[in-house]
Amino acid sequence: MTQAVLPIFKKRGDGGAGDIVNVGSIAGREPYPGGSIYCASKAAVRSFTDAMRRELIATRIRVIEIDPGQVETEFSVVRFGGDKAKADAVYAGCEPLTPDDVAEIIVFAAGRRENVVIADTLVFPNHQAGAGGALYKKPASKI
Repeated sequence: MTQAVLPIFKKRGDGGAGDIVNVGSIAGREPYPGGSIYCASKAAVRSFTDAMRRELIATRIRVIEIDPGQVETEFSVVRFGGDKAKADAVYAGCEPLTPDDVAEIIVFAAGRRENVVIADTLVFPNHQAGAGGALYKKPASKI
């Protein structure tokens, strides 16, 4: 996709203009057991984004990376082979980010004035401090 839009961006104005926003993950920064392929693919997003930012430094094309932590999406259902109960258990007792949270961050980053590049953003829900095992879960309510 990037290779398809890059020529268009480069033709804009003096030296090109536009925003390339890549969504990575905390998994690209901190690998975790059981996530080797996912972590490797997200690490590739990070390297690709960093290299592209350097390649385009002489242009007005901004390259932005957003790396969310735990976000509740259909990814967990896929990750657990369609087992919705297992996927739901990942989020039990905590409040993960939503896709809307991530979208708001993208809009914010892309909405800065042209000279401002929010190059790298790591965002967690407030119960998360790292890629795996560092989650705070609310105690079950006593009824």
